[in-house]
Amino acid sequence: MSEAKAETGQFQMPSEIGIHEIDEESSKNYLNYKYACASVVVASVSSMTYGYIAAVISGALLFIKEDLKISDPQVQLLAGILNVCSLAGSLAAGRIADIIGRRYTIIVASLLFMLGSILMGYGPSYEILIMGRCISGFGSGFALIIVPVYCAEISPPSSRGFLTCVPELSLNVGLLLGYASNFAFGKLSLKLGWRIMNGVTAIPSLGLAIAMLKMVESPRWLVMQGRISEARNVLLLLSNSDHEAKVRLRAIKIAAGIDENCHQDIVPVAKQTRGGAGSLKALLWKPSRSVRRILIAAVAVHLFQQLSGFQVFLVYAPRIFEKAGMRDKNKLLLATVGMGIIKMAVAFAAAFLLDKVGRRVLLLISSGGTVVSLLGLGVCMTMVEHSGEDLAWPISFTIVAVYGFVGFMGIGLGPVTWVYSSEIFPLRLRAQGLGIGVVVNRITGMAVIMTFITLYNMITMGGIFFVYCGATAIAWWFYYVFLPETKGKSLEDMEAVFGKSPKSEVRADPPHCNGS
Repeated sequence: MSEAKAETGQFQMPSEIGIHEIDEESSKNYLNYKYACASVVVASVSSMTYGYIAAVISGALLFIKEDLKISDPQVQLLAGILNVCSLAGSLAAGRIADIIGRRYTIIVASLLFMLGSILMGYGPSYEILIMGRCISGFGSGFALIIVPVYCAEISPPSSRGFLTCVPELSLNVGLLLGYASNFAFGKLSLKLGWRIMNGVTAIPSLGLAIAMLKMVESPRWLVMQGRISEARNVLLLLSNSDHEAKVRLRAIKIAAGIDENCHQDIVPVAKQTRGGAGSLKALLWKPSRSVRRILIAAVAVHLFQQLSGFQVFLVYAPRIFEKAGMRDKNKLLLATVGMGIIKMAVAFAAAFLLDKVGRRVLLLISSGGTVVSLLGLGVCMTMVEHSGEDLAWPISFTIVAVYGFVGFMGIGLGPVTWVYSSEIFPLRLRAQGLGIGVVVNRITGMAVIMTFITLYNMITMGGIFFVYCGATAIAWWFYYVFLPETKGKSLEDMEAVFGKSPKSEVRADPPHCNGS
């Protein structure tokens, strides 16, 4: 880019250079993107593993507490330490993904899951369980960052909502498997059952690490490394036609600051661009208007997802049902299986609605329904806690309200949070930008999980559901006022969607390309 163009602010947007030349009808057919679908499905096994680990602890804690004779504060620590360590993993994952690539970062996450599962399955003491849960937490932090980024970066614009939602679908499959594992293995002996629950994920984790060696790298990351020829070959596999691959490559090169007319196989790229150095500074220190708005949106959707009390239901659902009057352990675990089934079913519906209805609409529907469910739970629990006798109706009402919460969460706040935050950041800022959102997600989730028992002992369980209800009502207002729709937009168009000011966004001259 010449200095004259830089001064006048004439920065060419991807939408101006042909990203919409792709045949619309053809691009909406997922079957035309078999390789992209296969890569997304394989990578999403990491999300399924995380979902299993997050859910299985809810039932396993019932048996761990009995077997190892641990206290409520120790239960809270064991439940919440996953979020503490995934926070550390999230802080590191964005930069690592920019250095070694998206594919190898997923492999690292898989190996961490495998080691954590082995230690949890071994579990001779509380200290070893904490260690295994911590290692799994690091893996969770890596997976939460890199899987959505990888899926977003290899997906075509018209199908990105569906394909980027596949990790959320896999996470829900993992949740269901975790709840089913609680119910199935809970029938084994006290010492064996919970260890098998926690140890089985070592097998799929090893399988994923091997399978990812056969998958493609993100073409956008390859362009950031200046490896244009490799990116071109990957896009030929991921696209519906040679023309589409050329159009997508051209848009990616411009977004990366590389001359669109450059035809070299390898282009020298600044070390800062290759390793993502300076991304955090660009995000946090005097960001442009559009980047600032993108960052606020990403942080907010992650913050509000956790303030809804989402993880409380994952980890403490048996305790909530017990508080309503359900005492039988098998029934408690069976009720959580129902949660997993509903969450998985609505997640499938959300995957198909994302590219048709849109992200913003689903967030509004989801948060509105969640407010109603939490309000009902708060009223129900308050009546139970102020009643001097056991009542029959609160059990049924609580199950309906919890299932309603899970259903509304699964249609929007669950999947859309990850899809939206993984697609809105500019290429050069994407991995570390999402990392900031996930760090907020982990900190908030950690605070919610590790304070739930303490807070409901202080303000009652009904009172804490009223708090979550109020936070989610604020979230609905924020989504309505602040968030733009991103359905059908290319990743390279997002800065314009969020109010890009071309003059302020112009970067330095693109890398020199000999013979272009």
